[in-house]
Amino acid sequence: MNAIAEDKASSFLRMIRRARRGRFKIYLGYGAGVGKTYQMLLEGHRLKADGIDVVIGLVETHGRSETAKLIEGLEVISKRQEEYRGISLEEMDVGAILARKPHVALIDELAHTNMPGSKNQKRYQDVQEILAAGIHVITTLNVQHLESLYDTVEKSVHIKVKERLPDWILGEADEIVNVDLSPEDLQERLQDGKIYPVERIQTALSNFFTSTNLETLRELTLRELVSQIDLKRREHVEDESQMAPDQVMVSLSSRGPNSAKLLRYASRLAGRLNRNWYALYVQTPSEAPTVIDSRTQSILSETLTLAKQLGAIVFTYKGEDVPETILRFAKEYRVGHIVIGTPGPIPPWKRLLGKRSLVERLIQDARGLTIVVLDTHEPHVTAKDKEPLPARSVEDRREAPAMSPDTLSLSSLLSPDRIVLWNEPATKERLLRELTEKVERGSNTPPNAILSALLKRESESSTFFNEGVAFPHVRICGIKDPLLALGIASHGVSDVPTEIPVKLIFLIIAPKEDPNVQIRILGMVSRLARNKNFVEQMIKSDSSEKAWIAILNMEREAF
Repeated sequence: MNAIAEDKASSFLRMIRRARRGRFKIYLGYGAGVGKTYQMLLEGHRLKADGIDVVIGLVETHGRSETAKLIEGLEVISKRQEEYRGISLEEMDVGAILARKPHVALIDELAHTNMPGSKNQKRYQDVQEILAAGIHVITTLNVQHLESLYDTVEKSVHIKVKERLPDWILGEADEIVNVDLSPEDLQERLQDGKIYPVERIQTALSNFFTSTNLETLRELTLRELVSQIDLKRREHVEDESQMAPDQVMVSLSSRGPNSAKLLRYASRLAGRLNRNWYALYVQTPSEAPTVIDSRTQSILSETLTLAKQLGAIVFTYKGEDVPETILRFAKEYRVGHIVIGTPGPIPPWKRLLGKRSLVERLIQDARGLTIVVLDTHEPHVTAKDKEPLPARSVEDRREAPAMSPDTLSLSSLLSPDRIVLWNEPATKERLLRELTEKVERGSNTPPNAILSALLKRESESSTFFNEGVAFPHVRICGIKDPLLALGIASHGVSDVPTEIPVKLIFLIIAPKEDPNVQIRILGMVSRLARNKNFVEQMIKSDSSEKAWIAILNMEREAF
């Protein structure tokens, strides 16, 4: 990393100096030893030389003398020590970093899993907390730790990656730097003892560090980097006229085999097509919560949680006819690709009576849709050969194309009088009623028309479950522009039992005639809901005016 690297470091330096919120930079690589930590520490020294207050939040040298030497001259925040089952373990001390309040914290190994009992389960969650405090973070990550690549890596490299993080974390980075090294040079470094101790070298060369494995991981890294660059470019040039009915959805069942594989595939497909993606579970009467057993409920809960972690907008719809419900959802949310698992066999006698599988009915009834059927019956057959290419004349990248800041932003849709705070537990209907009253004043709809439509919609598919944030929405005839209200329920929703209390409610009312608007706003607010800094600022606001000011400040800093 020479002149180009120095330019990138200077770019991040300029970003630091003009920002009030924490900026996020990732050194991305394809394996141990390519030099991610080394380059991160070099940048730390450059920033310090430019007068920036830099500390090492955590660095793992793994016994590499060259890396350890670069720690000298930089302030190191001591690790915290904890006892776990009689063993003394060390972890990054987030509290000490927050108390120290440096400008920049260098934090190694973003995908690391913290010891049991830690405040946050994963290090990336620690980093989010540090960023929310206005501290800039530079970190390191290997590409195989991305959740959506788990199946691809297992098939291609024959390893099960235990420590993983959701792909959207990479999308949150303000800057990504690829630390590249040819496989031959990396193997030479390994043989010279610069990566692992002598006794581990031969085993490493025979297993993970084979030329084929390294070339595969290097290719995945370069593809991911190109995708991220393309995403950020498109975020500034896409406009509403380019929106296509090509969102992605994955259909889930309560005990479908290998649902995780379906979700990872859908995540990669949505990434390549630059579209929103949805995870839909159709709850039939035979699968009502009062009917299915606790084990099935647990499996379903884990599946929906993984969907959220991968960045999906999750829906549970009630319906007796699963294919009809899937196609109805696809039509409303402008879905172009449906991802579904292999259906079970149908006995010949049932076929004689006209019985057809779910997939057959979807193919028969779908119009203008691409149906992707994954072989979920074989646990070790995964996505590499089936990974989607940017087919059809659609745009290529990770999330829904963002409208420019001038055409769609939270402040352009909200106003202080459409922000409602509740300082005591409130029922779901009360929240919706009071939020609806705020938006009805700006519409020409009949009294209670919006509320009635919302309550009907919520009875079919509740939106009050998304990790502490709800997105009730409905399309209404007769309104020209979208309407948005924000509810902040500091004590949660009293009649919605969720593991994480729902404290933010985005009410979205869109024109019936233009489904694109609803999709765009859903994409925008779902991304906001993943921004820990934004969520915390909203919940801490004790008046609508303070919440409004926080929104304006956030948008000013983002652009």
